Amino acid sequence: MKSILQQQCEQLAAERYPLHMPGHKRRLAPAPGLGCYAFDLTEIEGADDLHDARGILADAMQRTADLYGSARCWYLVGGSTAGLLAGIRAAAPFGSRVLVARNCHKAVYHALELGHLTAHYLTPPVMAEFGVYGSIPPATVAAALDAHPDVRCVILTSPTYEGVQSDLAAIAQCCHARGIPLLVDEAHGAHYLPLAESCGWQGGAVAAGADLVVQSAHKTLPSLTQTAWLHLNGSLIDPAAVERELDVFETSSPSYPLLVSLDGCTGWLAREGAAAFAVWRARLDRFYAAARRWHHTPVLGLGAEQQGFFARDEGKILLRIGAAGAADLRAAGFEPEMVCGPNVLAMTSPCDEETALDRLARVLEHRDRTEPPVPRAGALLPPPGPARCTIAEALGRPAALCPLEQAVGRTAAEYVWAYPPGVPLLAPGEEVTPAFAAAVQALTADGTALHHTGAGTAGTLAVLA
Repeated sequence: MKSILQQQCEQLAAERYPLHMPGHKRRLAPAPGLGCYAFDLTEIEGADDLHDARGILADAMQRTADLYGSARCWYLVGGSTAGLLAGIRAAAPFGSRVLVARNCHKAVYHALELGHLTAHYLTPPVMAEFGVYGSIPPATVAAALDAHPDVRCVILTSPTYEGVQSDLAAIAQCCHARGIPLLVDEAHGAHYLPLAESCGWQGGAVAAGADLVVQSAHKTLPSLTQTAWLHLNGSLIDPAAVERELDVFETSSPSYPLLVSLDGCTGWLAREGAAAFAVWRARLDRFYAAARRWHHTPVLGLGAEQQGFFARDEGKILLRIGAAGAADLRAAGFEPEMVCGPNVLAMTSPCDEETALDRLARVLEHRDRTEPPVPRAGALLPPPGPARCTIAEALGRPAALCPLEQAVGRTAAEYVWAYPPGVPLLAPGEEVTPAFAAAVQALTADGTALHHTGAGTAGTLAVLA
């Protein structure tokens, strides 16, 4: 069933000959089988303007806001990255201070860099069983706000890449009691909406009252890659400031097929979402029932480590089976989302085929009977070293390259992360610690490729000269 926005775009495309962009003129397919070029428009009369929406795009975004229960919703065609850059810039004036969860995506760090922001980190506890970050306790946020009363916003990720949630309702209450807005990177939680609550997906950022919420519709819902939503609640963030920053960070020529994809996703959720989420829950229940019988295949959420988080998204299946286990999955016809150290992440969605998770469970059950357990992750997430300057200041100073072992005690001049998940192990301006060096060695030994944004490579690091 075509979405309302698609029908409107197709009607506009059929009415007049295009003496305007795009260059394919809706006559020549950019690639074989790519049919959406037929309604690939630009901001002509009747097509509205994403950066000054008053017509069909405004109506589409209102449909999504109504579905999620937010005050405003903006469509994003630059992924959650565009929403994070714009949202943080709107909430935190240039040169101000913010509270930031250490396990935020690199896009958040780029916003800190561009805004010359001083970050005070909220570092979640690490769950040793898997070497991933747990939840951020509300008391930790309250204490940090008391210690840094001049911060302009709090920035958290929930759920995390691995599906770990924090108590956003309590954290939002803590922030709002001090007049501080809460921005939540919910890129991996677009499926947390009212119609999913009865199936177990509760604790989403919009319902919790977060002031700005960024969601990647394409990650877990039926929408094209690069599509996302930015939701607004409350009165602590000026919507005009958000629109101004979206104008800065997002293209002035948004793709109408991507916008149609977001409206189509909204329509699908409204029509079929409740039934689809119930079926998804049943598939996951069968998988986890099988997983509870395994002896040598740790699954996040089924062991003692669950005491390290407030809640978790069971749609994310984190397995400790290592690179060999990932190879077994590929041999059986599955491609995992991530392989990092001993951890392998399988992402599910309401769009999975009916038997996919049953087949996955059978592959893992066979492996559980024939293979020994993979050792724990170890110290893969080093606590950040002391910040000697802001990220922006560090990137503006002369840097030099040196061997990693000689970099300990120096000040980093580049980011280092594994992608995915894209959470920096080290940020510019931080002291390089022995724990970081040990983490690099452990990840490298496990075959995980680390990305440097400066001149550093395996075994070297860019530091301030």
